[in-house]
Amino acid sequence: MIKVSELFDVRYGVNLELNALQLDSNGVNFVSRTAKNNGVSARVTAMPGITPIAAGTISVAGGGSVMESFLQTEPYYSGRDLYYLTARVPMSDQQKLFYCTCLRANKYRYNYGRQANRTLKDIFVPALEEIPHWVEETMEQLVDEMQSILAGVASKVRS
Repeated sequence: MIKVSELFDVRYGVNLELNALQLDSNGVNFVSRTAKNNGVSARVTAMPGITPIAAGTISVAGGGSVMESFLQTEPYYSGRDLYYLTARVPMSDQQKLFYCTCLRANKYRYNYGRQANRTLKDIFVPALEEIPHWVEETMEQLVDEMQSILAGVASKVRS
């Protein structure tokens, strides 16, 4: 197990207010602390002078729906109390999704309105080499494995 900060650069988001932005169905994703829709609350017009956070980062709600963590596949702006994690070493999307699950598993630490601000970087998660092998498998590989397991069970039942 290692600290989040050993795998990711932990940064505070852009800190925008959605009610001050113009909605645009073809615009940039606006990610907030919601637990729904991969954290995306709306799409907004791109703002001159404000660079969106890069795709491929993990958004983490520091408050509100604390520890809701999502891999963002498009550039995005963020609301308040939202952190983003940038991998320090190359990682696949599957590995990043695994870490999203690990982060959400720490939600219990933030009961009673506590926020994941100063402590987010110090949460312990499995090291890259400790990630289970099945994380990298495709859905087709998992289905094939499940079918072979079920076929084995069915043959034992018949005998």
